[in-house]
Amino acid sequence: MFKEIKFTKMVASGNDFILVLAHEYFDVSFKTLARKICDRKFGVGADGLLIVHRPRKHAADVQMRIFNSDGSEARMCGNGARCAAFWASIKPLAWKLHSRMINNEVVMSTKAGMIRAEIQADVVKVRLTDPKHLKLDIPVKLHGRTLRVNFVNTGVPHAVVFVSGLDDIDVDTLGRQIRMHPKFQPEGTNVDFVEVTGEKDIRVRTYERGVEGETLACGTGSVASALITGLKIKSMGARPFAVHTRSGEIIKVYFTPGKNTFRDVWLEGKVRIVYKGVYYV
Repeated sequence: MFKEIKFTKMVASGNDFILVLAHEYFDVSFKTLARKICDRKFGVGADGLLIVHRPRKHAADVQMRIFNSDGSEARMCGNGARCAAFWASIKPLAWKLHSRMINNEVVMSTKAGMIRAEIQADVVKVRLTDPKHLKLDIPVKLHGRTLRVNFVNTGVPHAVVFVSGLDDIDVDTLGRQIRMHPKFQPEGTNVDFVEVTGEKDIRVRTYERGVEGETLACGTGSVASALITGLKIKSMGARPFAVHTRSGEIIKVYFTPGKNTFRDVWLEGKVRIVYKGVYYV
């Protein structure tokens, strides 16, 4: 017997996701489904699976769970949150969204906390939970050399490494080594390689934990990279950071700095629906 699972494929700045309504498939293992449906040869293909359903708490409009392509569950995904918010905004009757949808707003519950999103056409801006666990210039030894690695948790852990010649970096190899380094165990970490190109312009390539390879963009990684860059070069003006991703799209990051703290952290970029379909389990 086959089970039909209706899905929507979406992309945000090069991160692609499969979105599924949870309440229709309670007897399906989401971890197993993620591994199968995200497979780019034998499945639909995606960086992750987003399970969206009605929240248990009335403070949120929808609840989102994130599963990486390897089946592991993540606490947060910035670009995934932008996709889920857009999807919910075009299906208001399914969610019985609150009156705030009149103002194009959606509030989502995630394992990292409550996320607020603002939708204007195909541009979605999400407010993330306040970053934590900031550490600068951590010495990380790899093959006889020491790298200075910065760290911040923007919903999920991120190690930020500044480089020159970003295009020449072997992101998969070096990213995997840092991701698995004892300094970041037992959770491991995502790894962002950052090249500063202007006062508030950076280029970023990211090795994503759970995908176990480089992705074309990473929302929480873009935020982590912008925050650390802002601290390092002391660029704290009102203009948002422009993060140039591997996909070619630019993500905007807004934040209010404090003394080694950040608040009012927002991530903004375009999203789009690629297609809808039915997957057979």
